[in-house]
Amino acid sequence: MSKKHVLFISYDGMTDPLGQSQVIPYLAGLTKEGYEFTILSCDKPEKYAANKTYVEKLMAPYGIQWTSIPYHKNPPVLSSVYDYLKLKQTAKKLHRIRPFDMVHTRPGLPQLVALYLKKKLGIKFMNDIRGFWADERVDGGMWNLKNPLYKTVYNFFRGKEDECVRVADYNTCLTYKGKEEILKWKNVPQPVQVDVVPCSVDLDLFNTAAIDPELKAGFKKELGIADNDFILSYLGSIGGWYLTKEMLQFCKALLQKKPEAKFLFISNNNHQDIINAANEFGIPAEKIMVKFGKRHEVPVLLSFSTYSLFFIKACYSKLSSSPTKHGEIMAMGIPVIANSGVGDVKEIIEKYNGGFVLDNFTADEMNAIAGKMADPATIFDAGKIRAGAEEFYSLDKTVQVYADVYKKVLA
Repeated sequence: MSKKHVLFISYDGMTDPLGQSQVIPYLAGLTKEGYEFTILSCDKPEKYAANKTYVEKLMAPYGIQWTSIPYHKNPPVLSSVYDYLKLKQTAKKLHRIRPFDMVHTRPGLPQLVALYLKKKLGIKFMNDIRGFWADERVDGGMWNLKNPLYKTVYNFFRGKEDECVRVADYNTCLTYKGKEEILKWKNVPQPVQVDVVPCSVDLDLFNTAAIDPELKAGFKKELGIADNDFILSYLGSIGGWYLTKEMLQFCKALLQKKPEAKFLFISNNNHQDIINAANEFGIPAEKIMVKFGKRHEVPVLLSFSTYSLFFIKACYSKLSSSPTKHGEIMAMGIPVIANSGVGDVKEIIEKYNGGFVLDNFTADEMNAIAGKMADPATIFDAGKIRAGAEEFYSLDKTVQVYADVYKKVLA
């Protein structure tokens, strides 16, 4: 029996960290379930040039085919229209060369292409609702609804999100909070067929037992880290709905309780914003370390952490958010400090005793948690935190849920 051929479309590039952590590992696992994949992505030209060979090596063992088209940012709206047309044109061309049995998409422009392929060519459609995309653009400050153009664009995409749910052969989403919300939507037939598939973590990669000692020694020397340093880390992008100022405000509160603390930001962008926020809160420059790490380097950098921190804007669109960083940090056995109102994060932290949760960003709340962190009597069990990641964020579990959905669609 021939293998089913699936087209995976992503507006996020495979040369971005997200593509390497939340697309390629899933599809690699699904190849073992008897599926063949072609990935169609939009990649930023500079990242494509720098990381193309690396990404191809990641895919090669699994026979995954990859077609990339350039991502365009400007002019606003028109560049997106152009990217959509190129995605659709390329998808049609690939389908003529070797037909697809199903299209699996991430949100946004890829969903529009999938709608076309479903309605015009009859290709099965698996709608992966990995976020309330239109609302994310508003909440992240990219689309100002006071601008009539962006208001029109928002209404168009929000309507298309509903249409995708109606037309798709099956839906998945990232969080139980997101599923609860989807089951309240009035513009789609209820109850919606939707399974929850959280962001997953590669437990083999994010594993303290698998750390390369030479690589760690090199970073330790480069960053000036001592064996017993108390380090609060942050992993991920800066800006948008990631609350840089609030995180640095918390760092300041911790510094007042734990003067020897240091702060490691593992990030691929906007490094100056971190420095500026640190200056605003009077955090000495020698307390701040900023480092970009490639995917295989991230676990090594995380391994220096005593705790890890992430604050994300609590807003409507974030009900559907499953922060990749949370699973990766838990897999390393590191307790986190995070805020409520973001997907299932609070419930996961509380269930697995995996850190502290802020419900507000008041100085009193920050000081209270900083005090607990500075107290030697506060101890978290790294083994239990990792076991929580294995139970909730396991890549194997995620692949199996996707495989079950694929079977439902392609039976």
